[in-house]
Amino acid sequence: MLIGTRGEIAILGNWFILHFTENEGMAFGMKFGGEFGKMTLSIFRIIAVIAIGWYLAKIIHKKEPFGLILSISLIFAGALGNIIDSAFYGIIFNESGFHQTSVFMPPEGGYSSFLHGKVVDMLYFPVIDGYYPSWFPIWGGQDFVFFRPVFNIADSSITVGVFILILFQKKFFKK
Repeated sequence: MLIGTRGEIAILGNWFILHFTENEGMAFGMKFGGEFGKMTLSIFRIIAVIAIGWYLAKIIHKKEPFGLILSISLIFAGALGNIIDSAFYGIIFNESGFHQTSVFMPPEGGYSSFLHGKVVDMLYFPVIDGYYPSWFPIWGGQDFVFFRPVFNIADSSITVGVFILILFQKKFFKK
């Protein structure tokens, strides 16, 4: 393991790095309309997880194919993990910054209220790191990183579950 200059921990060379970052809760760090948007997103997630949980119970009871149950379970677990992160992270940690790591259970309390916290991402796989050639249109000479997103295990769970559904949809949904 090698600790980099930005507080990153290189696990396997330069292509698997633990990189602490917080996002506002949407994919790829996108924001959704300030405090009202954050609450709307949180409520939508809770409703979606309840619906996914109901559907999961239904397909388990009907003894649907194992792959379908597995994929829906992965999506459910990932969504629930992100909800828990968003719901409680802001309550039990203070604000982090570029040169300051969050503190668990600070005496002054967390940086936000219930359902207004950020989601922590930490897995970073910059497989290829380089520059676009100067002749390349629009981005010529700029930095290029293949697979730039930083994500967490919950995001991975959702992605794998959706990928399984897409890959085996004809087998799972014969009707």
